[in-house]
Amino acid sequence: MNWTLEVVIVPVSDIDRAKDFYARKLGFAVDHDTKIAADSRIVQLTPSGSGCSIVIGRGAVPDMPPGSQQGLQLVVNDLRAAHAELVSRGVEVTDIKVLGENSTAMPDPLDNVGFFFFTDPDDNGWAVQQISTRR
Repeated sequence: MNWTLEVVIVPVSDIDRAKDFYARKLGFAVDHDTKIAADSRIVQLTPSGSGCSIVIGRGAVPDMPPGSQQGLQLVVNDLRAAHAELVSRGVEVTDIKVLGENSTAMPDPLDNVGFFFFTDPDDNGWAVQQISTRR
């Protein structure tokens, strides 16, 4: 049996500001923006190539403090290119960091151990990791 993670709730204070950040600055596709009732709205966004989406909204999502989601992680096959792309879009990112040693025979020393980090406008924390090859 396959178990797939399909949606992660990201708590935000301003839905439109967060939607703009994720869609325009990060390049996530807006899957839908649905008003369920006068006080309920759900926006689902998906990173390019991902099978997992994020949901931001109010009313029909769990009530979590904005900025409380930490440790969200995106995986790319070229960390340097991803870093450059987000910088060019105006996203404040950390420098690329190597966390540990690449002990496998990977061709790129960033594989599995290369990361950079950023936060959204509400300080929800994201990591971007390079994984070029999976065993």
